[in-house]
Amino acid sequence: MSSTTILIIIIIYFGLLLLISNIVSKNGSDNDTFFKANKNSKWYLVAFGMIGTALSGVTFISVPGEVGNPDLQFKYFQFVLGNALGMIVVATVLLPLYYRMNLTSIYSYIEKRLGIISYKTAASIFLISRTIGSAFRLYLVVIVLQKFVFDDFGIPFAITVLLSLAFIFAYTYRGGLKTIIITDTLQTFFLVSSVFLTIIFICNSLDLSALEAFETVKESNYSKIFFFDDFQQGNYFWKQLLGGMFVTIAMIGLDQDLMQKNLSCKNIGEAQKNMFTFTGIFVLINIFFLSVGALLYIYAEKNGIAIPMVDGQPRTDLLFPEIAFHHLSIVPAVVFLLGLTAATFATTDSALTALTTSFCVDFLGMDKTENQNKPNIVRTRHFVHVGFSILMFLVIIIFNSLNDKSVVTMIFKVASYTYGPLLGLYAFGLSMKNKTVHDKFVPLICIIAPVICLFISQNSVLLLGNYKIDNELIIVNGLITFFGLLLISKPTTENTRF
Repeated sequence: MSSTTILIIIIIYFGLLLLISNIVSKNGSDNDTFFKANKNSKWYLVAFGMIGTALSGVTFISVPGEVGNPDLQFKYFQFVLGNALGMIVVATVLLPLYYRMNLTSIYSYIEKRLGIISYKTAASIFLISRTIGSAFRLYLVVIVLQKFVFDDFGIPFAITVLLSLAFIFAYTYRGGLKTIIITDTLQTFFLVSSVFLTIIFICNSLDLSALEAFETVKESNYSKIFFFDDFQQGNYFWKQLLGGMFVTIAMIGLDQDLMQKNLSCKNIGEAQKNMFTFTGIFVLINIFFLSVGALLYIYAEKNGIAIPMVDGQPRTDLLFPEIAFHHLSIVPAVVFLLGLTAATFATTDSALTALTTSFCVDFLGMDKTENQNKPNIVRTRHFVHVGFSILMFLVIIIFNSLNDKSVVTMIFKVASYTYGPLLGLYAFGLSMKNKTVHDKFVPLICIIAPVICLFISQNSVLLLGNYKIDNELIIVNGLITFFGLLLISKPTTENTRF
């Protein structure tokens, strides 16, 4: 498929999103619409749309790409099972708390429980974490578009990033969450359809029926799921399961982005239906993503396709687009492009909306009654939205100059450092009902904990007798934060049962 064809498809795709945005936001673009979608979202739309937000281009490309590593194969599914456990905790413990307190920003809980400085610290952690994580995800897709499209037109990488963010801003700045509930549903449809259609196209190319494809993947060298061989290695089952569980509690349950969608449902019952439905679909779709990875490597071996190189290094992230664009017909290429674009822009548009919401509510107090009727409050929100778009642009440019690893590995590694303190803050708030903290020392604890974890991670083999720490690092980070908060705690006589 030519670069011009790909570019035309992308322009048409964004035109469709802009049309949806204009229709949805026609009857209102105030802050209540932007932040909470007027508390009128249908749970089934939220559940389906969250698939696109949670998966992103990382799952679409990096997860299938890593299947070819003999030490990884289907290892990621262990992590996914942990994700499912974490989502159950979110649905049964955190969501009821948020609804009971009628929150717009979930970090308002920390303000009521621990104090204003703790609250600002938690919100700041989210802003940093989500900006970095979303920038990584968008970066992954932009390098694909750059390699297969924009390099042919002589367009620099920085301009490609800028155009991508400008398009996303254009269809989200008015309707915010209300627009995203609809556009993410559409984008998730493209994402899910592309996974199933890709499997069909590759199976046809390999002359395999569905049953034969299953057996081929099962008997291949790419399909090992459970690793119980060596607890010191990063792929060990219990490490992945527990790491996946706590990463999910932090990255979904303590993340304004994903929770903002849940809080737009009418009531807690609908929000929980959304979460349980989302969990089931999430586990199932990841099985298919891993299967795509195995089939891609089987196809590449059969047809003598090498893993693409970038700066002299093999990039498994690029195997899927290489095969889709250069070795399959036009229809599979279009399907892949739509799925990839949908996966990543569903994540980025949601993230920009959540970042804008968190800053406007947590730092500018736009949800407070005395501020809601201030002049130019919507214009201020627009400036904040632009600011985070620029910030994400700068992060991607910096990351492009530094990254030499699989993006999926990098994202969860960064999440272990940045979301760990959030895990500790909420664990302390929920479990230590008779204690509060000396508020002014909380930022220090939330800085010290990741620094200690960085030292442990870099020296775990030496310190722990060849033990390689992996996704369980977020648990260590949360525990260090928790015990640090205990050190600066004090008794409280206030009612802290929310």
